[in-house]
Parts: sequence; structure tokens; C-alpha cells
Amino acid sequence: MTSILYDAPGPAARRRERIGSVVGVVVLLLVLAAGVRYAESQGLLTAERWDVLYDPPKNQTSADVWRSMVVTGLGATLRAAAVAAPLALLFGLVLALWRTARLSLLRAPAIVVIEIFRGLPVLLMMFFGLLVLGWDAFASVVFGLTVYNMAIIAEILRSGLASLPKGQTEAAYAVGLSRLQTLFTILLPQAVRNMLPSLVAQLVVLLKDSSLGFIVGYPELLRSIQLNAQFFGREYFVALFAAGAGIFLLVNITLSWLARWISRRTARTSGATLPDPTALELETGPLAGPAPR
Repeated sequence: MTSILYDAPGPAARRRERIGSVVGVVVLLLVLAAGVRYAESQGLLTAERWDVLYDPPKNQTSADVWRSMVVTGLGATLRAAAVAAPLALLFGLVLALWRTARLSLLRAPAIVVIEIFRGLPVLLMMFFGLLVLGWDAFASVVFGLTVYNMAIIAEILRSGLASLPKGQTEAAYAVGLSRLQTLFTILLPQAVRNMLPSLVAQLVVLLKDSSLGFIVGYPELLRSIQLNAQFFGREYFVALFAAGAGIFLLVNITLSWLARWISRRTARTSGATLPDPTALELETGPLAGPAPR
């Protein structure tokens, strides 16, 4: 049995894959064990290094520490992502449609915009908003996240549109639909559904890139961890960093789970809404066949 991309592995290949998997797991466990042993030798796993999360010093409470990270830090991170993500999706959609224009003269500006912003670092765009445009830290972070991710999203949507059979476009034109009607009612919904995992993965990247905002002074989660470490002492940095990493993992895993749920739901919905040929025949008469004599 073969798949579209590769031949199915035979018995020898499956045996090598099992051996490779076992070796990989053993190596990973050895690396983790070495990491734990090194942490113990440096005193990083002692209770005194972690009490900042449940019994912090300097007359602070654990609620103060977690509030600074979850409410202040994560809240600022989500606020920037919540503003940048819709803007990136909207501008990415516009660029994708612009990129698929029929005339090469009209496509050229969209190609230039996509290639420029896709090739520039996110942090450089944040500094451009802060230093050149004179915006505050929040607007600069949103600007950097938007212009970079809109270029990536535009290419994702363009790839989704290009992967659809050309016969659908020809059939839509044959029944009298305009180009905009064809794009928004037939092609674009399919492209978004097919590329939904890639779109959500890019939104996760957008959320993670918001951590670069601490360099331009935006008080997001990473900045909150840094401020807590400076206040309580550098010996608590590992514990605070682990807590921040856990918060990021929780949010990103939740987004990934949500993407899989949406993908399954849209797949069931698209399959359930297909027209029933029997019902169409009852309503409109025979779908095909010789004309009655």
C-alpha cells in the first residue's frame, strides 16, 4: 500500500523505526537525567529556590507574584495578540486576494509588500514603530506583530487558494458568478478550512513573538518575570522562568487543541451540508437523463 507522498514502510523499515524510537527515548531520558543531576549539583531544585511561587520573601504574598505574571504580564501579552491577530488576518486576506489578481501589474505591489515584511525581523518592526513613528510600546508591539504575520498569513491563504482544483473556478464562471463571488463563496471558505492548522500555528507564533515586546519596554509576561527576578533576587530566576514557561505552554496548547476542535467541527459541518441528490431530484426533477417523449 502506498500513500500520495511516499511508499508505506515494509517490515525491515518498521523494525528500524521501532529501534530508532527506542534509542531516541533512551537518549532523551539520559539527557533529562543529566539535566536534573546538574540542577541538583547547582542547588536549583532546593525548596529555597522555589518558595517565591508559594511563600515569597520581602513581605510579599504568592498572590502578588502570580497576579503580576498572570494578570499583568499574561494580560498584556494576550491584549497585544488580541489586537494584532485580527489585523494580521484582515490585512493578510487583503494581500492574498491582491496577490491573486489576474494582471501582473496589479500583483507586483502585493508581492513586494509580502516579500519585504516577510523578510524583516519582528523586533526591527517594533523598533521602527517606537523610534521612527514615535508610538508607545503597545502600538509598536502591535505594529511589528501585524506587519510580519500578515505577510505570512497572506502566503498561507494564497497557497490554500492555489491548491484548489481550477475546475471549481471555471464552473463558477460558467454559472455566471463574478470573481468576487467565486472567491468569497466557493474558493476562500475551502482555502481557510484546508489551511486552518497552518493559520492557527501562525497565530501561536504571533503570541510567542509578543515576548519580544519587553525589549521595547512593553510590560508583557517575560518583562514581568524579569522584574520579579530583579525584585526578589536572581536566585529565583529559574523558578520564575519555569512558571512563565508553563503559562506559555498552557496557552499555546489550549490554542492548538482549539484549532484541532475547530478543524474537526468544520470537517463534519462541510460533510453534513452536502446536497442530497435524491432530495434535489424530488424538488427539481431528474438530474440527468433523456428528455421525456
